[in-house]
This record gives sequence, structure tokens and C-alpha cells, in this order.
Amino acid sequence: MTTWYVAGDATGQPTEATCGHLDLALEVAAPEDIVCVDCIEAGTSWVHLRQCLRCGLVRCCDQSPEHHATTHFHLTGHELMASAQPDEDWGWCYPDELYLLPG
Repeated sequence: MTTWYVAGDATGQPTEATCGHLDLALEVAAPEDIVCVDCIEAGTSWVHLRQCLRCGLVRCCDQSPEHHATTHFHLTGHELMASAQPDEDWGWCYPDELYLLPG
């Protein structure tokens, strides 16, 4: 199982802050389709994709026009997301505004 640790604050700077949500991260399966279904349905596009570490849902990042990953957090309360980009390996905690790395 992947464990996560705090790698930095919202600006990417080192921090002594802790994340009280790390124990909620699940081992989610890699998505079969690397797409934002909400963007496809809306006829929009995405920049990057994020995967929820609570339920495995994949949605677009905040640099995308529709911000579907953040919308997922607000609708469900699922705090933790990880990059779904093949060349990236990091996560984010919405409530604590902390960057995460797998450890």
C-alpha cells in the first residue's frame, strides 16, 4: 500500500505542517481511461488530470476550465487527490493545502 507524506505547503516550500487526512488515502486502482468524463460530457477540454485517493475518480485539475477535481472535493469531502499524469507522482490535500509525495 502506498503511504503519503507532506512534501510542502501550497507554494511548494518545505513545511513542518502535518496532514491529518493521510490515513484516509486508499490504494486506488490505476484508471483504465485517463480522461475527465465531466469535461467530455460538457464538451470542454482539460489540462491535467487528478485521481481521488478516496474513491479513485479521475477529474480535471484547477488549471483546466472546469476544475472538476476540486468540484469533486467540494461535493464529496474527499480530501486527497493525486496526479493522474503518467510522468507525475505527487498528491494534494485540499483542507490542509499541502503537497504530498508517496513514501
